[in-house]
Amino acid sequence: MSRFVVQEHHARNLHWDFRLEKEGALKSWAVPKGVPEEKLLKRLAIQVEDHELDYMDFEGEIAEGEYGAGTVKIWDRGTYKLESESQKSILFELKGKRLKGKYSLVHLKAKQWLLIKL
Repeated sequence: MSRFVVQEHHARNLHWDFRLEKEGALKSWAVPKGVPEEKLLKRLAIQVEDHELDYMDFEGEIAEGEYGAGTVKIWDRGTYKLESESQKSILFELKGKRLKGKYSLVHLKAKQWLLIKL
Protein backbone atom coordinates (compact mmCIF):
# COMPACT_ATOMS: atom_id res chain seq x y z
CA MET A 1 0.00 0.00 0.00
CA SER A 2 1.10 3.52 -0.75
CA ARG A 3 0.51 6.61 1.37
CA PHE A 4 -1.66 9.68 0.89
CA VAL A 5 -1.97 13.00 2.69
CA VAL A 6 -4.43 15.89 2.62
CA GLN A 7 -3.05 19.22 3.78
CA GLU A 8 -5.28 22.17 4.63
CA HIS A 9 -3.49 25.09 3.03
CA HIS A 10 -4.30 28.64 4.10
CA ALA A 11 -2.60 30.43 1.21
CA ARG A 12 -3.96 33.37 -0.80
CA ASN A 13 -7.08 31.21 -1.15
CA LEU A 14 -7.94 28.39 1.25
CA HIS A 15 -7.68 24.99 -0.44
CA TRP A 16 -6.76 21.41 0.36
CA ASP A 17 -3.68 19.74 -1.16
CA PHE A 18 -4.49 16.12 -2.02
CA ARG A 19 -1.33 14.03 -2.51
CA LEU A 20 -0.82 10.41 -3.55
CA GLU A 21 2.55 8.67 -3.15
CA LYS A 22 3.47 7.26 -6.56
CA GLU A 23 6.73 6.47 -8.34
CA GLY A 24 8.91 8.07 -5.66
CA ALA A 25 7.03 11.37 -5.56
CA LEU A 26 3.77 12.89 -4.34
CA LYS A 27 1.32 13.36 -7.21
CA SER A 28 -0.58 16.47 -6.15
CA TRP A 29 -3.85 18.28 -6.72
CA ALA A 30 -5.23 21.49 -5.19
CA VAL A 31 -8.89 21.02 -4.20
CA PRO A 32 -10.51 24.44 -3.57
CA LYS A 33 -13.64 23.15 -1.79
CA GLY A 34 -12.04 20.24 0.06
CA VAL A 35 -11.92 16.49 -0.50
CA PRO A 36 -15.46 15.05 -0.69
CA GLU A 37 -16.57 12.96 2.28
CA GLU A 38 -20.08 12.11 1.01
CA LYS A 39 -20.83 9.57 -1.72
CA LEU A 40 -21.10 10.89 -5.28
CA LEU A 41 -19.94 14.36 -4.24
CA LYS A 42 -17.68 15.83 -6.95
CA ARG A 43 -14.99 18.41 -6.39
CA LEU A 44 -12.75 20.19 -8.87
CA ALA A 45 -9.09 19.20 -8.38
CA ILE A 46 -6.33 21.15 -10.14
CA GLN A 47 -3.20 19.10 -10.77
CA VAL A 48 -0.04 20.85 -9.58
CA GLU A 49 3.61 19.85 -9.75
CA ASP A 50 4.78 16.70 -8.00
CA HIS A 51 6.24 17.20 -4.53
CA GLU A 52 9.11 15.41 -2.78
CA LEU A 53 8.12 12.51 -0.51
CA ASP A 54 9.35 14.34 2.61
CA TYR A 55 6.55 16.88 2.04
CA MET A 56 4.18 14.12 3.26
CA ASP A 57 4.82 15.22 6.86
CA PHE A 58 5.02 18.98 6.34
CA GLU A 59 3.05 21.26 8.63
CA GLY A 60 3.92 24.87 9.31
CA GLU A 61 4.41 28.23 7.65
CA ILE A 62 5.58 28.86 4.10
CA ALA A 63 7.19 32.32 4.16
CA GLU A 64 5.74 35.36 2.38
CA GLY A 65 7.19 35.64 -1.11
CA GLU A 66 7.61 31.86 -1.40
CA TYR A 67 5.42 29.71 -3.66
CA GLY A 68 2.32 28.69 -1.65
CA ALA A 69 2.98 31.18 1.18
CA GLY A 70 0.72 30.56 4.17
CA THR A 71 -0.10 27.99 6.85
CA VAL A 72 -0.19 24.26 6.09
CA LYS A 73 -1.82 21.70 8.44
CA ILE A 74 -2.23 17.97 7.92
CA TRP A 75 -5.99 17.38 7.62
CA ASP A 76 -5.84 13.62 6.98
CA ARG A 77 -3.35 10.92 6.09
CA GLY A 78 -3.25 7.21 5.61
CA THR A 79 -2.75 4.60 2.92
CA TYR A 80 -4.41 3.94 -0.39
CA LYS A 81 -4.80 1.00 -2.72
CA LEU A 82 -4.66 1.74 -6.46
CA GLU A 83 -7.40 -0.19 -8.25
CA SER A 84 -6.97 1.07 -11.82
CA GLU A 85 -5.35 3.89 -13.74
CA SER A 86 -5.52 5.30 -17.26
CA GLN A 87 -4.89 8.69 -18.81
CA LYS A 88 -8.55 9.56 -18.16
CA SER A 89 -9.10 8.24 -14.63
CA ILE A 90 -7.53 6.93 -11.45
CA LEU A 91 -9.57 4.64 -9.18
CA PHE A 92 -8.36 4.03 -5.62
CA GLU A 93 -9.45 3.21 -2.08
CA LEU A 94 -8.43 5.48 0.80
CA LYS A 95 -7.83 4.27 4.34
CA GLY A 96 -7.29 7.39 6.41
CA LYS A 97 -8.49 8.73 9.75
CA ARG A 98 -11.20 10.86 8.08
CA LEU A 99 -11.33 9.65 4.50
CA LYS A 100 -12.33 6.05 3.91
CA GLY A 101 -13.64 4.30 0.83
CA LYS A 102 -13.38 4.38 -2.92
CA TYR A 103 -12.58 7.50 -4.89
CA SER A 104 -11.98 8.39 -8.49
CA LEU A 105 -10.02 11.17 -10.15
CA VAL A 106 -11.46 11.82 -13.62
CA HIS A 107 -9.44 13.91 -16.06
CA LEU A 108 -11.45 16.72 -17.66
CA LYS A 109 -8.95 18.86 -19.58
CA ALA A 110 -5.46 20.27 -19.15
CA LYS A 111 -4.78 20.18 -15.38
CA GLN A 112 -8.45 19.95 -14.36
CA TRP A 113 -9.75 16.76 -12.75
CA LEU A 114 -12.88 15.80 -10.80
CA LEU A 115 -12.33 14.09 -7.43
CA ILE A 116 -15.36 11.92 -6.69
CA LYS A 117 -16.28 9.88 -3.60
CA LEU A 118 -17.81 6.62 -4.88
